Amino acid sequence: MTAHHPSRCEFESSRLLLRIDRRLPADVNAISPIVEEVMATVTEMGCAAGEEFEVELSVREALANAIRHGTNNDPSKEVQISVACDRDRGMLIVVSDPGPGFDPEKLPSCVQGENLYSTHGRGIFLITRYMDDVKFKKGGTEIHMRKRPPALEKAGA
Repeated sequence: MTAHHPSRCEFESSRLLLRIDRRLPADVNAISPIVEEVMATVTEMGCAAGEEFEVELSVREALANAIRHGTNNDPSKEVQISVACDRDRGMLIVVSDPGPGFDPEKLPSCVQGENLYSTHGRGIFLITRYMDDVKFKKGGTEIHMRKRPPALEKAGA
């Protein structure tokens, strides 16, 4: 199902190379098809040239977190993903869920103590390492992930 939310992406719409807005059921089996669609388009448009792995992993993790924590794996609920790309600002990915949200400052470190051996709890850590900018909005029910254009990244912008 396609949804259109003009205010969703923080990019100038007239300069967008790519815009994807999708709602998907809160079912982990829905993750791979949407990620494959997003990545095929991203690759074709060159929005994340050389950074495809980082973008794909971040999208997968954000969707998995939204489904697991934001909907409690309830397939009657939906999560949303919006993807925008423009030549100057790079790529913006927003994943949102209907859940209660969370405070990212209160997440335990996954690289210290007993958490080092945990089998979960690394998604946000990986996203913040692989994406250039990460912001949590609407009380933690939205994650905004930005990947700068490769040319800007190399120039240190």
